[in-house]
Amino acid sequence: MNDIRNAVKQKYADAITGNKGGCCEGGSINLGQCCCSGSKINTADIVARDLYHANNMEGLDLDLIATSFGCGNPTALAELRPGEVVLDLGSGAGLDVLLSAKRVGPTGKAYGLDMTDEMLEAARTNQNNAEINNAEFLKGHIEEIPLPDNSVDVIISNCVINLSADKNKVLLEAFRVLKPGGRFAVTDVVLRKMLPVKVRQDMQAWAGCVAGALLDEEYRTKLTAAGFTDVDLEVIREYEFGEDKMVALLASLSPAEKENLTGAIFSAFVRARKPAEEK
Repeated sequence: MNDIRNAVKQKYADAITGNKGGCCEGGSINLGQCCCSGSKINTADIVARDLYHANNMEGLDLDLIATSFGCGNPTALAELRPGEVVLDLGSGAGLDVLLSAKRVGPTGKAYGLDMTDEMLEAARTNQNNAEINNAEFLKGHIEEIPLPDNSVDVIISNCVINLSADKNKVLLEAFRVLKPGGRFAVTDVVLRKMLPVKVRQDMQAWAGCVAGALLDEEYRTKLTAAGFTDVDLEVIREYEFGEDKMVALLASLSPAEKENLTGAIFSAFVRARKPAEEK
């Protein structure tokens, strides 16, 4: 697990600081080596722009969109309400946390949890620039959430759970910190078919949100085993092998292997709920 964690940490540190070109630019790290829906250039990728429409940015700087390396917009899924407590697993540079903080208002709170110092530094800088007081960024691992039991109303995450080598622990921890009736509302990369072993063991493909992705039924099974109910997966978009991201991450596959996996990799909204306490 440490090898995977270290590979992921390094890729995202490089991405946010621009070292070696970052995972979303050219240079020695190719496009697509992390979960990039945007790019670190002045104009965000069309997918990122669609996911974070200007009208839904709650007055935040539009340049923040370019710091999102996710595959969806979990804040649109979560249906946040004033006064709620939100936790973003793998919060990166803080875009989804800051959006959540705006939506839950001064009586609510938004936490971001990330293991990468460079991401936490960027997130806190973005928070200060946005003058948002009801957000807090925590250092830690999503397998060991540093919050009490039953303390969070909503858990969000943007293309991060697939990066963990111990997803059972992540989901158990998410269940633990959610209040009874709490909501699990994340975006993630999901599979319809199992990837070849050579891809699943590739550290670049792990950091690129592909190698560690779960099968759709496996995701449902793990959520249910952790205690969640009302589990649902909704497809956001399918990835095509001609996309730069897929070309870089799946270069080891033969044409026949790629043909067999057509339509197998997609991003999804993943919803679930912690059962309410019986009265």
